Amino acid sequence: MRTIVQWDSWEGNGVDHCSFVKNADSFVIEGVVIGNRSEGYAAHYHVRADSDFYTREVRVEFVGGPRLHLLADGKGNWFDMISGHPVPSLAGCLDVDIAATPATNTLPIKRLALKEQATHDILVAYIPLATGIECDLVPRVMTQNYTCLILGKRYRYESTPNGFTAELQVDQYDVVLDYPEMFRRRQSL
Repeated sequence: MRTIVQWDSWEGNGVDHCSFVKNADSFVIEGVVIGNRSEGYAAHYHVRADSDFYTREVRVEFVGGPRLHLLADGKGNWFDMISGHPVPSLAGCLDVDIAATPATNTLPIKRLALKEQATHDILVAYIPLATGIECDLVPRVMTQNYTCLILGKRYRYESTPNGFTAELQVDQYDVVLDYPEMFRRRQSL
């Protein structure tokens, strides 16, 4: 499976171009996000998961700015490839959430494989990109909840710490179509 999608930010001041590639032993999400919040920025991201959709590698790099490269063992242990050190602060996180893209919502939706009306809390390594190139790219642990509202079509996403909630419409590949107040998907390319 190979799918290429683009999302526009809700305000119309940003775009995300992303590919999803599923192989026998991996699922790779790779994209470029261009935004204009406090200042203009562009960042490349690459997320590799195993065949069971557990995050195994995350790379984020701002054009002309900071970068991040993490490896995970799929059991909640993380390693920073740039510093060469483990990242114990992310212990227990099985997923990643890159703030400037809806692409990473696909991984927990696929991994959890929730039945209709089922709900599940998860720990994610949250990577804040929303402030642009001046952000520190330091991931932090965040508790999130996913609920399957209509199997294969609609999921509720909740960020437990701040109470943010959104109903996500997804396509047949569990890729976000519409993320109210955040992202609108363009037609598939």
